[in-house]
Amino acid sequence: MTTRANELTALVTGATAGLGAEFARQLAESGHHLVLVARDEARLRATAEVLERDFSISAEVLPADLTSDVGVAAVADRLRDASRPVDVLVNNAGIGLLKSFEQNDVEDEKRHLRLHVQTPMELCHAALGGMLARRTGRIVNVASVAAFANRGSYSAAKAWQVSFSRWANTAYAGNGVKVTAVCPGFTHTEFHDRMGMDKSVAPRFLWLQAERVVREGLEDNAKGKGVSIPTKRYKAITAFMRFLPAKLTSGPPRLPAK
Repeated sequence: MTTRANELTALVTGATAGLGAEFARQLAESGHHLVLVARDEARLRATAEVLERDFSISAEVLPADLTSDVGVAAVADRLRDASRPVDVLVNNAGIGLLKSFEQNDVEDEKRHLRLHVQTPMELCHAALGGMLARRTGRIVNVASVAAFANRGSYSAAKAWQVSFSRWANTAYAGNGVKVTAVCPGFTHTEFHDRMGMDKSVAPRFLWLQAERVVREGLEDNAKGKGVSIPTKRYKAITAFMRFLPAKLTSGPPRLPAK
């Protein structure tokens, strides 16, 4: 039986598809009210209606482009609103770039870096003020096992999320705030379809279900773990990768694993 939350609110970015939609579903199932963030307002409202109907929670929609200053500011303002506190922040919004670094337009690379590094940093900063004042809060940053490899700017961005989350979890644990980088491997979501990736490049046994990634991520966050790597197979893979020379983990920089 799922334990019901006590009138807690969770804000999830990238909440209409993939891991973000699954985070929203599982948090709603446990009784959290939701603030759903994504660019497509119509899709946000449709998602909110389903979650409200299925789980008897309230779901607020906040359309925002998190690669823009205006969009990030709107979400940050919501996180700072002390009259409507946010207890759980899930930084999930992300994109992948199919081509290698030198082939991508630099503006695409800048948006990619903004969405994966600067935006979650700003939203964590906005959320922490209230969480530290209340001496309770949870933050999940959706990273990737690519953080432990050397796969271009995607790996670099996800490595930042892992390093930051580890530090923040240690720094703020004494004030009741838990911060976790969730590092999925290849996961069945819309992520790879949107970037046009050929999914056959990864063997079938490496593909995970979103439900398990999110469930284990939330459990690890509740336990106060700074990093969550779902499944024993990916724990073993990432442990092994730490001992490999860089040239062996620096394959084609076009296979983001989220």
